[in-house]
Amino acid sequence: MKKTIYPFILLALLVLVSCKSKKNVVATLPRPVLNVDSVSADIADTAGVIADLFTPDHSQLKDLNVSKSENSQPKKQEAVTDEKHNDWVLRGTKITSSSVDVPSGYTGIDRVVKYDFTHRDVPEAFEGFRIAFISDLHYKSLFKEKGLNDLVRLLIAQKADVLLMGGDYQEGCEYVEPLFAALSRVKTPMGTYGVMGNNDYERCHDDIVRTMEHYGMRVLEHAVDTLRKDGQQIIIAGVRNPFDLTRNGVSPTLALSPRDFVVLLVHTPDYIEDVSIANTDLALAGHTHGGQVRIFGVAPILNSHYGNRFLTGLAYNFAKIPLIVTNGIGTSQMPIRIGAPAEIIMITLHRLTE
Repeated sequence: MKKTIYPFILLALLVLVSCKSKKNVVATLPRPVLNVDSVSADIADTAGVIADLFTPDHSQLKDLNVSKSENSQPKKQEAVTDEKHNDWVLRGTKITSSSVDVPSGYTGIDRVVKYDFTHRDVPEAFEGFRIAFISDLHYKSLFKEKGLNDLVRLLIAQKADVLLMGGDYQEGCEYVEPLFAALSRVKTPMGTYGVMGNNDYERCHDDIVRTMEHYGMRVLEHAVDTLRKDGQQIIIAGVRNPFDLTRNGVSPTLALSPRDFVVLLVHTPDYIEDVSIANTDLALAGHTHGGQVRIFGVAPILNSHYGNRFLTGLAYNFAKIPLIVTNGIGTSQMPIRIGAPAEIIMITLHRLTE
C-alpha cells in the first residue's frame, strides 16, 4: 500500500510546493512563487487539501479551559552511517552533535541524535548527566504497537538519567493507557516528565494527566521541578498550552534564578521566540515533525510561524538561547514520513571549565 501511494504523494507535493495553503502554513521554495489566485480553481482546491492533510488544526486551542532481546540492542560498530558534527561556543556554551542510525531490528525509529551540551552553569554533580527526549508519538499513527515496544527497548538501552517528553502523545483516547503503560517500563534515576501538545489539548487532556500521574510521571504545565544530586541541582520547567499566549504567555522560567541550570520543555518551538524565556539555558521542543515530508531538503508544509528557522535540530532564539527541535516519532494527518527521520534525542551535560 505504501509503495502505491508514495508516487502520487510525491507528485502532488512537487506540483503544489509553491502554493500557499491555509492555517499559517509557510511555503519554502524561493521566488517566484505562484499565488493561489493565479492558478486554476482545481489546483488551488487541491493545494488546500494537501495542506490540510499535513497541518494540525489549532482552531480549538484558545477556547479550551483545561483545569527485543539483548542481542538486538544497537551496537557501537553498527553506529555510524550518517554522522554530523556542529560546534558552537556562545554565551558560555559549547554544543556538539552526531546522528547515529538505529539498527533495523528497531521499528518506527530511524536514528538517535546525540548532543554533548557543555555549559558554565552545569553543576559538577551533573557532569555526564544523560537526558532522553522524545516527542510527537501520535500513537497510533504510523507509530504502532511494535514501534512502541521497540522505542521502550531503545530508550532502556540509552541508560538515560531522566526521560523528557514533548507532547502530542496520541491519536485517540483509547490509546492513552497502553501508551503510558509501555513507557512506564523505561526506568530512569530521575524519573519521567512531560508537557502536552496541541493534540492533547484538543482531546484526552485529563485522561493523559491522570494516566501519567498513575504511572509516576510528572506533568509540567507551567510548572517546574528540581532534580537533585549530591547536594546540587538542575531545574526542569514545562509550558502549558504554548499556542494560547493570552493565558500562558509568561514563561515559568522568569521566576527562576539565573544561577541555576534550567531546561525548558515546550511543545512548539515558536514559543521561545514569541515570549521571553529568560533564565533558560536549553529549550527542547517538537511539533514540527522535521517537516514530516521533505523533498530534496524542502518541506512544503511547515508547522511554525518562523518557516525553516525552527524546523529541526539546533537553533537559537532572539536572545541567543539554544533550542533543540526533534523530528519526533509519529506522524500527523497522513501516516507517511519522507526525508524527516523519526528520532529520539540524547543530551549529555558537561560543565564548562574553560
